[in-house]
Amino acid sequence: MNLEILTPDKKIFSGDVYGVQLPGISGMFEVLEKHAPIVSALKAGTLKILKDKNTSSQYSIQGGFVEVINNKATVLVEGAKES
Repeated sequence: MNLEILTPDKKIFSGDVYGVQLPGISGMFEVLEKHAPIVSALKAGTLKILKDKNTSSQYSIQGGFVEVINNKATVLVEGAKES
């Protein structure tokens, strides 16, 4: 699955990943390869990139949105910082 994390200022991350865990308005959720199309609002919290089954990295994000379509997740956030 391809993941892009974008802020108004710059692209934070772009690449192929195993999955991503996101802080949705109603709670955390995970998107893996071949996920059904979805658009969801995100609240401030921790976004976790699953690079493979054993490797991950985390970002503290401000609110935003995620769109998943055709095996690509695009995360649009107001701010993000690697943690």
